[in-house]
Amino acid sequence: MGLKSIHNNRRPLTRLAGCLWILSRLACPAAAETLDANPSNYRTLLRKLKPGDTLRLASGTYSQLHVFRLNGTPDAWIAITGPPSGPPAIIAGEPGSNTVEIINSSYVALENLRIDSRGIPSAFGISAAGHEENLTHHIRIEGNTLVGQNNGQQTDGISTKTPTWGWIIRYNRIIGAGTGLYLGESDGSQPFVAGLIEHNLIQDTIGYNMQIKDLVDIPAIPGMPTGPTTTIIRNNVFIKNDQPSIYDRPNLLVGSFPTAGAGSLNMYEIYGNYFFHNHREALFQGSGRISLHDNVFVDGPYQYPAVVLRKQNYPLQIAYVYNNTVYTSGRGIYFGTRATIDDAVVGNLVFGLTPISGMIMRQLNNVTDSLENAAKYVNAPSFKVDAMDLHPLPGKCQGVPLDLSLFQTDTDYTLDFGGTPKTGAAGAVVFRGAYAGGETNDEWKLQAGIKAPHPPAPNAAPVVVWVNPPAGQRGERLRITINGANFKPGIAVSMGGSGMQLNALTVESTTQITATLVIAANAEPGFRNLTVGESNPAKFRVK
Repeated sequence: MGLKSIHNNRRPLTRLAGCLWILSRLACPAAAETLDANPSNYRTLLRKLKPGDTLRLASGTYSQLHVFRLNGTPDAWIAITGPPSGPPAIIAGEPGSNTVEIINSSYVALENLRIDSRGIPSAFGISAAGHEENLTHHIRIEGNTLVGQNNGQQTDGISTKTPTWGWIIRYNRIIGAGTGLYLGESDGSQPFVAGLIEHNLIQDTIGYNMQIKDLVDIPAIPGMPTGPTTTIIRNNVFIKNDQPSIYDRPNLLVGSFPTAGAGSLNMYEIYGNYFFHNHREALFQGSGRISLHDNVFVDGPYQYPAVVLRKQNYPLQIAYVYNNTVYTSGRGIYFGTRATIDDAVVGNLVFGLTPISGMIMRQLNNVTDSLENAAKYVNAPSFKVDAMDLHPLPGKCQGVPLDLSLFQTDTDYTLDFGGTPKTGAAGAVVFRGAYAGGETNDEWKLQAGIKAPHPPAPNAAPVVVWVNPPAGQRGERLRITINGANFKPGIAVSMGGSGMQLNALTVESTTQITATLVIAANAEPGFRNLTVGESNPAKFRVK
């Protein structure tokens, strides 16, 4: 072959090699990298991040952080992290800009940073703004400390003013901000949905510790969930002090959802939180669709209720309020307007001037008394954050077993404030309030600090909360529903004693089993134990 023929064949060979390189990159994407950065080079390295990469910031002071067009994937998040211990990586605010700004980014985590806005007017700590022009979602903010957002009540620790979803905000300390978290826009046009906000300490804010604004509608933007979603707010500590403010604000306020169409079936699940001190507004206020359970509320205002459910800008539709403990000088749980769809105030322990009041359709099996009599029920009632213990005294704060089947779609509805199964002490949900029994050694104590997570239980035992109906006649054939948690396909269900036969067993979900129970005509009357796997025994009565 001559030189000419060799030259003529180079181009196709080059094109072939190029195609093979592209295919190899698609089949084997670049390996995730950890990039070490310092204040002199972090901006250059920031632009190079790809899915799965970690930018590790050394201790030092960094002038702002702009997360711009960084997009990980569901399986390969991009992480920007500071040192887990020792001197921090400080993101310092500058005039004219927010300290951390997130723009058109997704699947990005910000971890272990100290975000200091240095008291600069209107310099938010972390912001995602820009309305529909900013397509930002799936952001994780974890283990950070936010300070210096204290120039005024309108300066936010964390703020979203863009339609967004899939945020995880956890293990952060937000101290002394104007508003701790302000999620959504005041006109209801910028929804914050499908979020998880857990194990944060939000303390000494001028206005709200946290607010999620009303959601008027769901805009049609790529990826935005249009089906029912739930935002979970759990295991946080919300504390206010008495510093002056322009407008008095609750510790936590959540708004409503659209009245019809996309987002109209969304829910807030708010549980396991500790609300402490607010003498000018409610500890909690909500409208829309809410499940509020297993929280501790302490030291609300004398002239205003501690817990308020009502129409604000839009109606209160669903309000399920169960197994909360309230200790306050004024009114406890108050419904300012009637829920338009459903409500239930069940199994709460409330001490106050007027413990439970307002336009409630269904309230039952609560324990209420005056503030002065609280010491007859709980270990150490107090308004001092380091002295209170609201666990029930032996033999107190109990009643007939509670039917919680109405709430069986709620996350962790079978666990108390400390993460303990509510059926643990008595085999049924008999305790009122947020604690299902006395204090355990590994339990988090009420304090001005991050609430530690309950030890994980990857193979959590089944829990039976309620059997409906709870009784049947001899010779009867009836359909029963078993409500609880941690049910799995194929799990064994048994009924103690002779003359009891379970047929057509179906595990409907992790929280519900249905079956046909046949009771023999000669079955002995009395109580029988029903168990699911290794669960607690639930009582069923043969009449």
